[in-house]
Amino acid sequence: MEWEDSISRLKGVGEQREKKLNKLGIYTIEDLLTHYPRDYKDRSRLSKIIELQMDVENTFIACCKGNGETIKHGRFTFTRVKVADETGEVGMLWYNQPYMKTTLKPGDWYLFTGKLQNKYGRREFSVSEWEGIGENFAGGRIIPVYPGVEGISQKMLRGFMEAALEQVRGGLSEDIPLWLRKEYLLAERNFSIEQIHFPKTEQSFYDARRRLVFEEFFVLQGALFSLKSYMEETNKGIVLKNKKATEVFQNYLPFLLTHAQKRVLKEIEKDMSTGKQMNRLVQGDVGSGKTAVAMAASYWVIKNGYQAVLMAPTEVLAQQHFHSFSAIFENFGITTVLLTGGQSAKEKRISLEKVMSGEANMIIGTHAVIQKGVEYHKLGLAITDEQHRFGVGQRGALNQKGEDPHILVMTATPIPRTLALILYGDLDVSIIDELPPGRQTIDTMAVTTSYHERIYCFIEKQVQEGRQAYVICPMIEENEKLEVQSVLNYTEELQQKLSSCRVACVHGKMKPKEKQEIMNCFAKGEIHVLVSTTVIEVGINVPNAVIMLIENAERFGLAQLHQLRGRVGRGNEKSYCILVSDAKTKIAKQRLKVLTDSQDGFVISEMDLKLRGPGEFFGTRQHGLPELKIANIYQDMPILIEAQGAAKKLLTMDPFLSLEAHEEIKKRFAQFLEGKHLEI
Repeated sequence: MEWEDSISRLKGVGEQREKKLNKLGIYTIEDLLTHYPRDYKDRSRLSKIIELQMDVENTFIACCKGNGETIKHGRFTFTRVKVADETGEVGMLWYNQPYMKTTLKPGDWYLFTGKLQNKYGRREFSVSEWEGIGENFAGGRIIPVYPGVEGISQKMLRGFMEAALEQVRGGLSEDIPLWLRKEYLLAERNFSIEQIHFPKTEQSFYDARRRLVFEEFFVLQGALFSLKSYMEETNKGIVLKNKKATEVFQNYLPFLLTHAQKRVLKEIEKDMSTGKQMNRLVQGDVGSGKTAVAMAASYWVIKNGYQAVLMAPTEVLAQQHFHSFSAIFENFGITTVLLTGGQSAKEKRISLEKVMSGEANMIIGTHAVIQKGVEYHKLGLAITDEQHRFGVGQRGALNQKGEDPHILVMTATPIPRTLALILYGDLDVSIIDELPPGRQTIDTMAVTTSYHERIYCFIEKQVQEGRQAYVICPMIEENEKLEVQSVLNYTEELQQKLSSCRVACVHGKMKPKEKQEIMNCFAKGEIHVLVSTTVIEVGINVPNAVIMLIENAERFGLAQLHQLRGRVGRGNEKSYCILVSDAKTKIAKQRLKVLTDSQDGFVISEMDLKLRGPGEFFGTRQHGLPELKIANIYQDMPILIEAQGAAKKLLTMDPFLSLEAHEEIKKRFAQFLEGKHLEI
């Protein structure tokens, strides 16, 4: 069996189980064997029946003493089977598993795990897991616990893992060159894959995990370094002249740029005048003024006879950027056009014609700006807003729309600088670490649902005084398994509770035009309270909105909560962020306290990373960041730094990975960058 074979080739994986495994992202044997355990249980310490302890997990071996019995009690069934070893016997208990009555065969030996409890006046062993054992059973072991899905048990997953390992055992090719493995004392790949699932000893687990974490970081860093080298070697950037154009532009702005904005603009100017293609990330907290910097850079490019394009992740944000850029650029005779998927065929055709002819100088849109059929007249600058929503591939697609245009990417998701340098290894990083004067502190409080009536009264009072409010819910429709507020149901409830207010809602399943109409009404003050999912998270600017009420706040990341909070406090009035949560766990309370104590996005992101780990911190939607299956960016930082150094050594020694010893790792780097529209 090959690493890339379908999971359906494994015995026991039929159509239904394959679909369930697909939900875990498992499609191939490789996907299965890199579905790493999230925890382990030590079943190597076996007890005798006489030694079983009450109400704690025990593992022991015993022989089935005969057929069991099943008793019905209301909606429940209880199945009991007697087992014994040389020290005594005990009754085994299963709930709602009547088939266990005949599954265990008298005289056969089994390994049981569960708890000894006093149930219904008798001492019985409540079974959580069991397995049959043969004559050659060598004792208990450490067993893995995997991220799971309904319909696939842990026992079943372990069985699939064992079967797959048996099929590929010893046959996995080694990616990391031998000289690097020796230098960094890395275990062999086949050993590591096997031991990460079924470690024989504690040391073998640590050796396996270190190797796999190193490999994951090494591929990430090596691929990004290779991409950056490729871009620097092959992409000769457009040389822009007349840097004073940006100074002229600043004089027409209705506000002064901060020192941080000016510093970042100077870095951009330097990039775009050297003859090398710019590939720069601009990080800035909510409200730090990234858009103004992008506008100044676009103006300079346009004054040099080129076009500039800005790609935003949502139609709502694209519309807002279009209005912002148009309002400034029309003073200079610069034509700005909008290009989104929600436009009519006629609107889109007119925009495309203007882009192709060069009549349009500034193009703003969603993914539509990189679609087939969009031809630019003379593209000089490509900007992506909210970089964490886009992958490297989409940046590459935008790059292909011109002849090596300069690339500027922006994000309001604050990531600690050291981490940003690692995650965006193919980009130079600039940080706008200063807010414009006048940006006020937003009073932030965390309360329980018992405060709802007081909150509603406060909202009504603010609306009566001419102001507006956002209300954020984490879901669109009710889900009985998750006790969260539904946007649709909650809107109806608020329309009754806030009878003096005009309440409306927006969510991701709406048609773009419908969503935009509601946002426009809210911006004009025609809607007082806007109930929303996180579609308003990025970029929406309504200075009159002073309240940000977030329901089930524990379900959001801290960085996301901080961005949502940044939607208020944009005008002259005092603003408030109210986090509602009934979560009682210590970590949930800690996280919300970070928000109430700090307004600094970089401090908040550091704590978010620390408290939740990178998987939750980055989120599944934010696919521009790498998916890490085993490494933890925060906890494994020392290994990450080692892997980064190893990647640099490799590419210094063999920049194009042309040596035979580096063929396999070259393939891995290429796989990582697959679909990125670039070859190494």
